[in-house]
Amino acid sequence: MKRKIYFRYDPQTLSYERVYPSHKSRLFAVIRHLASGIFVGYGVFWLLMYFTDSPKEKILNKENKLIKAQYELLSKRLDEVSLVINDMEQRDDNLYRAIFHADPIASTIRNSGYGGADRYQQLQGLSGSDLIVQSTKKLDLISKKIYIQSNSFDEIWNMVKQQKDRIECIPSIQPVANKNLKEVASGYGLRIDPIYGSRRFHAGMDFTANIGTPVYVTGKGRVIHADWKQGYGKCVIVDHGYGYETLYGHLSEYGVRAGQLVSRGQQIGEVGNTGKSTGPHLHYEVHVKGKPDNPAKYYFMDLSPAEYDEMLRIAANHGRVMD
Repeated sequence: MKRKIYFRYDPQTLSYERVYPSHKSRLFAVIRHLASGIFVGYGVFWLLMYFTDSPKEKILNKENKLIKAQYELLSKRLDEVSLVINDMEQRDDNLYRAIFHADPIASTIRNSGYGGADRYQQLQGLSGSDLIVQSTKKLDLISKKIYIQSNSFDEIWNMVKQQKDRIECIPSIQPVANKNLKEVASGYGLRIDPIYGSRRFHAGMDFTANIGTPVYVTGKGRVIHADWKQGYGKCVIVDHGYGYETLYGHLSEYGVRAGQLVSRGQQIGEVGNTGKSTGPHLHYEVHVKGKPDNPAKYYFMDLSPAEYDEMLRIAANHGRVMD
């Protein structure tokens, strides 16, 4: 770069004279140029740092993305676990505890919160804190639900040990061989009467079967009726104790007599078409403390969990009453 030359006009000589800068001026110029260079360099450095990541930052950003993906996967798995626990809770309240007529666990206990808002305060401000806090809350809630459910199972196990005889008496199998679940003609509830055509309450379940098909008692007990009963034809009623009774209607033959002790699975008669009936079938009822109950709830010893759920669905949807 060509060096600048400065001149000064001398009015006395009427000419231009060359001006040579002093050492101070030269030093000031050098300092000024150095300061400008340092300032520009510093600005360029910070711009590069702002718009580009260092190798270390790139590694950290990659790790943060991986951690976020893992938390999202964890959150989905916690949702799946929560669904399984909810199913366990429903079975506990509606099946296991119902067997012993124990009150279900209150929803306020099952669904109560876990700690206060300050419990997760230390997680706020972290990268992806919303996802971390959400996953932590889910895990805490699941932990509490598992603790409550574990205590409930302990309580039920104590009931089992204390009530072995009661378990033997509770109606808990199907009254006819029906492993494929295809013999259900009608379930419990409001149905259309096949003779009168009007809606009425059907207090039991109807199983289609050929005349002479064996009928089995569903729990240990004592026969209190083995005779003709209006509407039911040839009928057997068994008192199982603990407030349970079962009724077997439209039989063709009796296999027991009144006063006889029977055990679960023992044959007590044969399917028929007696009484108010539109075809060969067995009408089966379960009474608890004098009131009819849905028999489909009481096949838990005869079916797997999947078959049990399917039976409840079939019983709820089948409406072809045969008596």
